[in-house]
Amino acid sequence: MNTSYASVEPSRTEVDALPGPTVVEFGAPWCGICKGAQPLIEKALSAAPPLRHLKIEDGSGRPLGRSFGIKLWPTLVFLRDGRELGRVVRPTSATAISDELARLVQPA
Repeated sequence: MNTSYASVEPSRTEVDALPGPTVVEFGAPWCGICKGAQPLIEKALSAAPPLRHLKIEDGSGRPLGRSFGIKLWPTLVFLRDGRELGRVVRPTSATAISDELARLVQPA
């Protein structure tokens, strides 16, 4: 699990080209709700098979977050081979994240 938000984001084209399962987490290091959700995200990701986790610092005018229509933080977007399979917005339980992870890592 990535613990720091990346301030330099990949392009949407780069994200869409990523092979296999990927979780893109949008948030901000100063966001209290994001900080509160970290233990839930960590718990769910630690129990999941290895996968790519991109932790992206989002904000007004940031193109990657806008391309995914992100409005609230944290938002986790679950992608397989660049295609969105699900998302969890402001998770309140590790189970909500784990359910999406289970769908993500199922054979296509």
